[in-house]
Amino acid sequence: MRVLVGRVGKAHGVRGEVTVEVRTDDPEVRFAPGAQLATSEDGRRALTVERSRWHSGRLLVAFAGTTDRTTAELLRGTLLYRDAEDRVAEPDAWYDHDLVGCSVRTEQGIVGTVSDVVHLPAQDLLAVRLTGGTTRLVPLVAELVPSVDLEAREVLVADRPGLLAEPSPGGG
Repeated sequence: MRVLVGRVGKAHGVRGEVTVEVRTDDPEVRFAPGAQLATSEDGRRALTVERSRWHSGRLLVAFAGTTDRTTAELLRGTLLYRDAEDRVAEPDAWYDHDLVGCSVRTEQGIVGTVSDVVHLPAQDLLAVRLTGGTTRLVPLVAELVPSVDLEAREVLVADRPGLLAEPSPGGG
């Protein structure tokens, strides 16, 4: 199975480097020189990392054969995948596909399911589709998501006022 490890952003400079929106906890390994990154989930197309470096908090990557800004800009939006065989054995590390589809439970019981994992620069969010049909975003932090049970396919959310509840009519 392949997992998403990054998304190519805009070109940087004139030598073929691109910014990469990192979607992995181990970018130094995933984007090391020589690493092969599939550009489709089926793995038929791939890019080879020539070099990578951090610049002003962003990962810059140069791929083999991408030597100028014009060629680099053609890669914008490309999703980058790696094989998931090297699963991390950390208790609080999950792949997006591990969480999507899990039931979401609060103290009141099952309230919905995880429909997506949203990756933002500051933190990741769980998109929770509530049983009423609306979607709420829950920061994926220990204070709000104290446990994930992959065997039971269940995520526990410590609900707070306004986090999962439907807004009351008329505001307030």
